[in-house]
Amino acid sequence: MGIAGGIHWEEHGQPDGPAILLSSGLGGSGSYWQPNLAALGAGHRVITYDHRGTGRSDAHVPGDLTVDAMAADVIALMDAIGLESCTFIGHALGGHIGLALALSAPERLERLVVINGWAKLDPHTARCFDTRLALLKDSGPRAYLHAQPLFLYPPQWISDHHDRIQDEEEAMLAHFPGAEMIQRRVAAVRRFNIAGRLDEIRVPTLLVASDDDMLVPPSASEKLAAGIPGAQLARMAAGAHACNVTRAEHFNMWLLDWLDGE
Repeated sequence: MGIAGGIHWEEHGQPDGPAILLSSGLGGSGSYWQPNLAALGAGHRVITYDHRGTGRSDAHVPGDLTVDAMAADVIALMDAIGLESCTFIGHALGGHIGLALALSAPERLERLVVINGWAKLDPHTARCFDTRLALLKDSGPRAYLHAQPLFLYPPQWISDHHDRIQDEEEAMLAHFPGAEMIQRRVAAVRRFNIAGRLDEIRVPTLLVASDDDMLVPPSASEKLAAGIPGAQLARMAAGAHACNVTRAEHFNMWLLDWLDGE
């Protein structure tokens, strides 16, 4: 655990195991992966981090905030902690960071997992972002955070975990990065477009899609799978956008099977 180049990171699991680096989505916090750490850490060295501008990392993000800049932060972090290569697992925006790395620094990735990501922004996802940003602008951070679970989780899961979600909302409000940072991060993910470069990716890739994802249609993962040579696509019938949280046991089993080569 520590700070490297302004990036807060933590290490879990087996120090001598094969390395996995986990990158979260729009929220940017490494704590997003809590439901997966025990399973992945049983046989791996697992590293989480807070994206620059979020969580416990440096709040100041100079220059143009892009997915490529976020990928450069990952390389800098890997260099700082002596990590030559890893399996990179990213959720949504985190997956885009992984895709950017697969294009710019493939030698640093042993394998890549992208959960509910895309090569080019889908009109449905754009409409969801418009709605979320309007809430933030017109009603403020609490309204933005209060609506967030609707885009992440299935209805029954929200009902069953109401108290937990309420506690998380208060914690996120206390550490809210500010409306400007949210807007910059959404703008970065909106601009991300590698639809014409998928055939350049040679890193072994697993794509995970949820059929009931409220934010990202599963067709986005299908397009990634069709374009990336040799990519595998795993479909979840349920679990919504944050399927690694809502169906953690199932997700962990799938992922470990793939990592073990089954």
